[in-house]
Amino acid sequence: MVFADLFFLYFFLPVCLICYFITRSATIRNLVLIVFSMVFYAWGEPVWVAILLVSALVDYVNGRIIEKHPDGAPARLAVAWSLVFNLGILFGFKYTGFFVENLNAVTGLGLTVPKIRLPIGISFYTFQTISYTIDCYWGKVKPQKNFLKFLMYVSLFPQLVAGPIVRYSTIAAEIEDRKTTIKDLSEGFSRIILGLGKKVLIANSLSTVVTSLFGDSDSGYEAINSLSVLGTWYGAVLVGLWYYFDFSGYSDIAIGLGRIFGFHFDENFKYPFVCKTISEFWQRWHISLSSFFRDYVLYIPIFGKRRKYGGLFLVWFLTGLWHGASWNFVIWGLYYGLFIMMEMLIGKKRMKKMPVPLAHIYTKLVIFLGFGIFYFEDLPQLGRFFKALVGLNGNPVADAYTANIFMGNIFLFIAAIVFSLPIIPKLREKAFAKPGSSYIFQSAGVICNALILLASSLLLLNNTNNPFLYFRF
Repeated sequence: MVFADLFFLYFFLPVCLICYFITRSATIRNLVLIVFSMVFYAWGEPVWVAILLVSALVDYVNGRIIEKHPDGAPARLAVAWSLVFNLGILFGFKYTGFFVENLNAVTGLGLTVPKIRLPIGISFYTFQTISYTIDCYWGKVKPQKNFLKFLMYVSLFPQLVAGPIVRYSTIAAEIEDRKTTIKDLSEGFSRIILGLGKKVLIANSLSTVVTSLFGDSDSGYEAINSLSVLGTWYGAVLVGLWYYFDFSGYSDIAIGLGRIFGFHFDENFKYPFVCKTISEFWQRWHISLSSFFRDYVLYIPIFGKRRKYGGLFLVWFLTGLWHGASWNFVIWGLYYGLFIMMEMLIGKKRMKKMPVPLAHIYTKLVIFLGFGIFYFEDLPQLGRFFKALVGLNGNPVADAYTANIFMGNIFLFIAAIVFSLPIIPKLREKAFAKPGSSYIFQSAGVICNALILLASSLLLLNNTNNPFLYFRF
């Protein structure tokens, strides 16, 4: 089941809310969330629920072992088992085919490449349970004694299938005791509508334009072969905007849903395109993932010592690989790691002295080129993308085809740029600062929310399949 679906919006969610708020019992409310989360996850693929349940049970038991033997060998074995089990099932489902394929390429063995379907959300909930076990071992959180409460944490449908990766420490207190205020309901529903608009009105439209420029995996990305230089750069920019609105839209819906149920998830996106360095970009983009690797991988001793650049290489190799079993993702991760290492060598003080216009030009070139790398999973076509960027494919700098697509989608492009920047929040802040203007602005906000919901619902009538990009990761 997906959020951008009329069945979810107008049946599943209302029924869930009625069952949740009809009682004040915290125990029953927790059970309601577990049941609806299981239904949500099982929708279309019920077999994968078993893996989710086993994963939750394994790390619940690991937490209890750590609680009883905090400083002994059993605790260390519990952490080791958590890593082996969770990373093992993640590797088995996500990377087995990729591994065999590359083994065949290197050795010529000719082994059969298995076609294994990836359980939705496995990259997210395995990282959540790993972080829980490690935090228990480090003493950052107290192990959860009630399995149903822990299962609710792991399976919460707002963030189950595509994040954000919610740390147990973030909502531990709210698992035990939470309440939903009128403000929570108001801001929660507003956030859901905002995320829905990002996905349905902007991201879906951008994806259509990108496909017309680059093609897609189904067509073999053939369109890139005839694209002009400006068309290639324009497409790369649109890919970045598309991914931003799709994934941040999902995160907005997840955060809004959590808020309605009394949970306060951390932000996952903070207007990343305003960044002046690549390091800052990753402090604003997919924050839950970048912070996970920073906290649990960056300082891992390599060959017995903590190695600054070795840890950095490992983090960005894994960041790329986490996104998919394809070499373009590994290249993408190492590409960002290279620029972050370069900024580390230059130093924060010197980076801050860079003229602001130059800083924005530098970061946007790096970021949007990176999104091009991310998009082309086929390496030969990725090579053609690089050639097209500088005209080495023999095509012109500009062409009528790109110009027509640009002019035909100019308002979409402008809207995407405007809404990817913190312009509206700043206008809202200024409006609320004026005496007597808050009521007018709140009324305008309600009207805008109603229009966004109406427009999104009308578009969803003719589009029954709206998976979010990060479902496949």
